[in-house]
Amino acid sequence: MPKVWIADKMSERAVEVFRTRGIDVDYKPGLSVEDQITIAGDYDAIAVRSSTTLKGDLLNAASKVKVIGRAGIGVDNIDVNQCSRRGVVVMNTPFGNTITTAELAISHLLAAARQIPQASASTKAGKWEKSRFMGTELTGKKAGVIGAGNIGAIVCDRLKGLHMSVFVYDPFISDDRASAMGVTKIETVAALLEQVDVLTIHVPLLDATRNLIDAEMIARMKPGAILVNCARGGIVDEKALYDACKSGHLRAAALDVFEAEPARENSLFELENVSCTPHIGASTDEAQENVAVQVAEQMADYLLLGTVSNAVNVPSLSAEEGRKLAPYLKLSERLGQFMGQLMRPGYNKVTIHFEGHVSSLNRKPMMNIMLHGLLSQSFDEVNAVNAGMLAKERGIDISEVSRDASDHFNDLIRLEVEGDDGYHCIEGTVFDGERARLVGIDTCAIELAPEGNIIYLQNLDRPGVIAAIGTHLAEAEINIADFRLGRRDDGKAIALVNVDSAPSDEVLNQLMALPNMIDVRYIEVESL
Repeated sequence: MPKVWIADKMSERAVEVFRTRGIDVDYKPGLSVEDQITIAGDYDAIAVRSSTTLKGDLLNAASKVKVIGRAGIGVDNIDVNQCSRRGVVVMNTPFGNTITTAELAISHLLAAARQIPQASASTKAGKWEKSRFMGTELTGKKAGVIGAGNIGAIVCDRLKGLHMSVFVYDPFISDDRASAMGVTKIETVAALLEQVDVLTIHVPLLDATRNLIDAEMIARMKPGAILVNCARGGIVDEKALYDACKSGHLRAAALDVFEAEPARENSLFELENVSCTPHIGASTDEAQENVAVQVAEQMADYLLLGTVSNAVNVPSLSAEEGRKLAPYLKLSERLGQFMGQLMRPGYNKVTIHFEGHVSSLNRKPMMNIMLHGLLSQSFDEVNAVNAGMLAKERGIDISEVSRDASDHFNDLIRLEVEGDDGYHCIEGTVFDGERARLVGIDTCAIELAPEGNIIYLQNLDRPGVIAAIGTHLAEAEINIADFRLGRRDDGKAIALVNVDSAPSDEVLNQLMALPNMIDVRYIEVESL
């Protein structure tokens, strides 16, 4: 019988879930690190919140552990890389506290608009300063939302309920998805900030989002705008925010997160028009019960059935399965990368076809790594396990088709994507059991190893185009390693040019300016 240790305080419903499923569970939160190390080796699974740090000696002591469950979203307290090397699955619960966090953001926005924290403090001090606290209505105003994932989508819905016009920056949602949500998609952060009256942030802290809202961006915001951050500290430059709030450029700011936590000292605390809470986005009775039940159910499913849900790392494959899948995983990853650069973000539907022998293999890892390749071109948070989940959050319809024969190859993988850029289809196969090849783009048969620096060109099928391409690349001192051509039935042609060095934007623009040229893209394909 599997044995689970609940190492942090969480709802007792988690204990009930494990015991109902026939799993032995010990509820032992609050132990010293020394005591934790002593008992860690007795367990097959460990459930934590944020108090227990599963790194170093403690993680090494957990020699039998197969799965670690985090009741919450962030896994900063877990050494995910070491877990991956050991084949330990790390799960989180990305859905359990979405409503709670969204509601806090809305609460902060309303409180900031009406100066409720300040008015409450004044009233309790016996001042009764009724004329001092002049608020602003939100009805009819423009709300900006950065990030339209689980939490951001709920915030958008609540903002519409306040009769606000909602504008969203999220490079990954399609126009159709934005339309279905009833929001307006904006292409850049700067363009969003320039037109909204309030801004709320719902993205993770990544290299790409650190100081996303800096002094330059805040300067673009309307005078008198309100900023709310209940996502992660470090996304907003606190010094720039301090200056903007102190000068009055921003009417107010409301923060649940800070660059350094616990935030017992911060210059923002000096400002009356800045309201703060101590990272309580998930702190409701309902959310705490939800994440506890969710993590227990996920861990039980894995221990008893081998089912993986909401993993943040890639579980290891058996040696035999890994050997069989290796060339197809490489092909799948590179087809995804190629498509992710051939089409701009804003996907509605992804269909993956497996034909021939490959249809009999474990297709889930291939689908995941293909989605990883596709989404990684515009979404830093994605990995080979969470790619499907993140795609569905953005309203992308993912479907799979398989058949045991292919018309022209022993194996064929076809990736079809529909979105704001229309429809594209690419096909690939594996030759000799190891050589990944791209063999088709849209309706054009064309073969190329999908690796390295590739220039994609689509043109009218007219004389002189190939010579002009070669001439321009030669003049730019770009050496051609491989040049593949394909002709379509509609009078158009496609060229894939593998080059030794990346072309500059100037070179690409010169190629696009050639007579009969329709499209030029630079595509860089490598192992992620």
